[in-house]
Amino acid sequence: MAIVINGSGTVTGLAVGGLPDGTVDAGTLATNSVDSAELIDGSIDTAHIAANQITTAIMPTGSVLQVVVGELNSTAATSSTSFVDSGLSASITPRSTASKILVTFNAGGINKSADNNQCISFKLIRGSTHVHGGANVFFTGTGFSISGIDAGFTHLDSPSTASAVTYKITFKARIAASVSMATGGEASQGARLILTEIAG
Repeated sequence: MAIVINGSGTVTGLAVGGLPDGTVDAGTLATNSVDSAELIDGSIDTAHIAANQITTAIMPTGSVLQVVVGELNSTAATSSTSFVDSGLSASITPRSTASKILVTFNAGGINKSADNNQCISFKLIRGSTHVHGGANVFFTGTGFSISGIDAGFTHLDSPSTASAVTYKITFKARIAASVSMATGGEASQGARLILTEIAG
């Protein structure tokens, strides 16, 4: 078919592939003329993605968005039978109100000081709100200065905010005699609070 330049400014008779290589450049393409339907599967590789273009807003549900770790490497002790602050906390600013926060707590070096039955209880607080009952460590029978005991728990929380939130661990003794955690201050016997934001 002959190529015809019409009086209306259109061209007919041009076969697919009829233009020489390099004829059409980016300036020739109309704005928004190339959409996802024109892209071949796998045509965009990592080298063609600009830095910081994969944002949390486009991450699929269940993706890990950020991780924050709080540590306590000095002994926390109490004789209180009411929950008190242990000094272990961590703060996180969720990227979305739909995010969930997976809270992981673990502590080593848990001891009691008195020669009696005892229990140390842990509780998770978000801000000033109790969000999880935590864990209990029971010391049965006599004998004290028991060391090397570990405790921990996980809790999936829904803070429903994109503002900064602080989680902390409180603890108490069942009877009014000293209990402690992170005894010795060594990393292996310390306590950690790990906050993992999960896309909702």
